[in-house]
Amino acid sequence: MPKKKRQVVFIMTDTTRFDMLGCYGNKDMKTPNLDALAEEGVRFERAYTCQPVCGPARSSIFTGLFPHSNGSITNSYPLGANVKTIGQRLRDNGIHTAFVGKWHLDGGDYFGLGICPDGWDEKYWYDMKCYLNELTPEERVKSRKQSTNAEGIPESFTYASRCTDRALDFLEKNGDEDFFLTVSYDEPHDPFLCPEPYASMYKDYEFPKAPNVWDTLEGKPFYQKLWAGNARYADRDALKIKPSYFLGCNSFADHEIGKVIDAAKKYAPDAMIIFTSDHGDALQSHCLRGKGAAMYDEIARIPLIVYGFGKGEVYKHPVSHINLVPTILEYMGIPVPKLMEGKSILPAIKDTEVRINDYVFTEFTRYEVDHDGFGGLQMMRAVFDGRYKLCIHLLDETDEFYDLQNDPYEMKNLIDYKSYESERNRLHDALLRNMDETRDPYRGYQWECRKWRKDAPEPDYENHRYTRQRENEEYEPRQFDYSTGLEMTAATRIKPVAK
Repeated sequence: MPKKKRQVVFIMTDTTRFDMLGCYGNKDMKTPNLDALAEEGVRFERAYTCQPVCGPARSSIFTGLFPHSNGSITNSYPLGANVKTIGQRLRDNGIHTAFVGKWHLDGGDYFGLGICPDGWDEKYWYDMKCYLNELTPEERVKSRKQSTNAEGIPESFTYASRCTDRALDFLEKNGDEDFFLTVSYDEPHDPFLCPEPYASMYKDYEFPKAPNVWDTLEGKPFYQKLWAGNARYADRDALKIKPSYFLGCNSFADHEIGKVIDAAKKYAPDAMIIFTSDHGDALQSHCLRGKGAAMYDEIARIPLIVYGFGKGEVYKHPVSHINLVPTILEYMGIPVPKLMEGKSILPAIKDTEVRINDYVFTEFTRYEVDHDGFGGLQMMRAVFDGRYKLCIHLLDETDEFYDLQNDPYEMKNLIDYKSYESERNRLHDALLRNMDETRDPYRGYQWECRKWRKDAPEPDYENHRYTRQRENEEYEPRQFDYSTGLEMTAATRIKPVAK
């Protein structure tokens, strides 16, 4: 019997929140290809991004490290020089790796540098800079305006279509070998370019208003009130949510993804197919737009579908993008390095009753280093256990705690409620522990000494006294102990107090 090929097709979009797919409950959404994929695989009901911003979200997806560990803490900030991507790790283990589409991790502007990073096949590299280089100056301007949709454009003009063409070429030519193919669409991100019939598909459609559209952010962080602006005082009853081009482009992305899925089934029928998005969009929930330093489900919860196991099964426990690299490595038969900050969810894909994560974590530092706006520096760390959600805003006076079982729309901030003290503190302890274990460079007594944490210790200059060194021993020599100059014997150890 021939050995099964090690093959993964990883597909992602930009700004597809969980309920923009029909299979997540909104039957008005025309996403037949991803809905069918969910019917044939496993759909993750509670999947979360590691940071709801394009670049940092991708940094975790492709390294298995949180943004605070891999260096890409904001858009236009590159990965750290000693950080290895899944492309490099798989390539070094004999897997053919190709990346087609939006990268956003090279420190360049929105479009990237147009240069294939180490670990990926240069023949198929196609970031958005490569796309713009194919266009005339007039076409470039046209490609960045929503109004172009009204003029009518051919499918071949879009970035999605050109990414799909390269993905199909890869699958046709490499379907008989071990491979990891990423297809990373910019769509349905603004400017929402798409041909007909998609451009007018949702022309008169109103996106349904959840109860949190009426949340005017009383008792919520000041930062969120700034973010909402005058929307807090507008007539929310009269509000109509009509993102017609956004939803049309979303359905267009599904159309393009369908071509890749069909080609994968034809040329690599045993391949595991993974679909996800980097983050969601508030779409006026909590009076907010876009994304930012929040863990509201509309922003941080994303679709995640895995094909190759199960048949229309649904996994209800929380998972995170931090789980993806370990999962892919285990599926490929490659040992998961101790450096990884998440666990493989392959056991959960095979058996949806298995719970992998006690908690999932989301963070925020800033939106983009190039921009003064978007709230600027907003240090957030958040944790979710499947029911309760805690968000700490280091530079704000108000933190957040929600009980999603009794308040699924996250309307009532329970951070100061005595009746929730034990659960809140349990999540707080888990969050602090994760910051310590992952060597979060922003950790410190300030995260622990919150005004609502009555049993918090007094601020301490030594702050636990631990030294936590990096263990990237697949690629780096063992680090030396500052006190001895010898190789460290334990990566985490008590640091002697200076005398």
